[in-house]
Amino acid sequence: MSRNTKINGLLLLLVAALAVLPLALGLGDHKEEPFTGADAEAETAITEIEPDYEPWFSPLYEPPSGEIESALFALQAALGAGVLAYYFGLRRGRRQGEERAVARSGGGAPAADADKDA
Repeated sequence: MSRNTKINGLLLLLVAALAVLPLALGLGDHKEEPFTGADAEAETAITEIEPDYEPWFSPLYEPPSGEIESALFALQAALGAGVLAYYFGLRRGRRQGEERAVARSGGGAPAADADKDA
């Protein structure tokens, strides 16, 4: 097994542990809604500190239900993941294309490295 495979396996195990441990250890059992978002936690903390606090502004769009809000958040995450995957795929494809071009031309240095030598 290669070193990269071992590192990837450990990282995958760590991510799984981060997702499962809070549930398995019962973290948040003392709360009514144990795994609410950071916005709700902040709102609760502010209300405890300053009960008369008035927000500076209100959201531009308030989803009619929590399910729609979750769906919009998931859509945003999917779009972000798609953009990142496209970017990294494009970079990898360009790098592989450069390597193939160098291999076909006889194994010389890539153009970027040739400029450094000059």
